[in-house]
Amino acid sequence: MTKIYYFSGTGNSLWSARKIAEIIGGECEMVNIGAEAWKGETIIEADAVVLLFPSYAFGLPLAVRRFAGNAVFKTPYLAAFVTYGSTPGGTLAALARMLKRKSIGAVFLGRIPAVENYIAIFGPPKAETERQRLAMQDEATREAARCVMERRSNRINAFRPLSAFIWLLFSLGTKVFYKRYRVSDDCNGCGICEKVCPVSAVSMRETQGKPRPVFSAKCEHCQGCLNWCPKKAIHFGRLDSHLARYHHPDISLQDILRKI
Repeated sequence: MTKIYYFSGTGNSLWSARKIAEIIGGECEMVNIGAEAWKGETIIEADAVVLLFPSYAFGLPLAVRRFAGNAVFKTPYLAAFVTYGSTPGGTLAALARMLKRKSIGAVFLGRIPAVENYIAIFGPPKAETERQRLAMQDEATREAARCVMERRSNRINAFRPLSAFIWLLFSLGTKVFYKRYRVSDDCNGCGICEKVCPVSAVSMRETQGKPRPVFSAKCEHCQGCLNWCPKKAIHFGRLDSHLARYHHPDISLQDILRKI
């Protein structure tokens, strides 16, 4: 049994998780980290465990950090892969420091390039850039699957103080970022934003007689809500309804809604 745990807002990590499961075959169980992070101590027993998650400001998403901290891994092998747009910085270093305190047989930590999805800062990807990054993700994901099948292990430099500092600033920022999301009059109250949120940080409430999304402090700032909104009604930073949104082209809304 291989257990694959993923965290995904726009589908990049979910796509790689599904592709790895497809390639390695056999009995695989897919689990959404967002649904597991707040359960407290979790005992995970498997022949192999695979973690897939994006890099947030050179560090781990808070939900992934919480999940990894609470997890008791009873497995002879664990592989973790970070998906990233520009650079993952010290994301894997942060995880390596956490895993060092746990009793795991062999560990492999790897990187998977993907399309940059933090469009509030970098804007939507150009078509050619997206095509190139998707091809890179496909190749790196296939190599990741080979690493798992061959039970490869490695060691990385876990001392990345600058990345840790940048991530700390980001993690502090998430305490207020959720207050900066705006909803335009284009919102039709469909509730998709509430359903796609990997950590249930969005809820629909009646506002002036209409259902509107309300964002809570649980927000991870994954921006899945604004990228999946069919009306492009959710804005953050410089984003408005005129800018394109992004999600992995091979991941459908139903894939994200199923959260499996």
